[in-house]
Amino acid sequence: MTSFPAHPFGTQITTDQILSQMADCRSWEDKYRVVIQLGKKLPALSEEQKTQSLNVPGCESKVWLFVTQKENRYYFSADSDARIVKGLLSIILAAVEGKTRKDIQTFQFDNYFQTMDLMNHLSESRSNGIHGIIEHIRAI
Repeated sequence: MTSFPAHPFGTQITTDQILSQMADCRSWEDKYRVVIQLGKKLPALSEEQKTQSLNVPGCESKVWLFVTQKENRYYFSADSDARIVKGLLSIILAAVEGKTRKDIQTFQFDNYFQTMDLMNHLSESRSNGIHGIIEHIRAI
């Protein structure tokens, strides 16, 4: 079995830290920079790892998602071919990494993204893709 790269989301980088960073932003451009910076911290999956992961349908960009379960907790690795999507994946991973199925099912993603005021600035197709990723994670 191939090992997937560790990432800091949900451990060293938490939803509280992300919300705090976003609250400090004065404009959409500032938030965009934070999202891109978070995406840069998401380790890329190798081509071999991408073939073993789940390709997430419904996204404008390519998105790969890999999940493992250990002791009723879920651990994720993800990648995308788009920088902004990598950042958004990072924001999602911070919310779900190491959580139980119940925690993932009950996490209020709409409130999370609304607090950051991100969805208002994304294209409809990008927003639909993010919702698709979240639904895909919940379905796992």
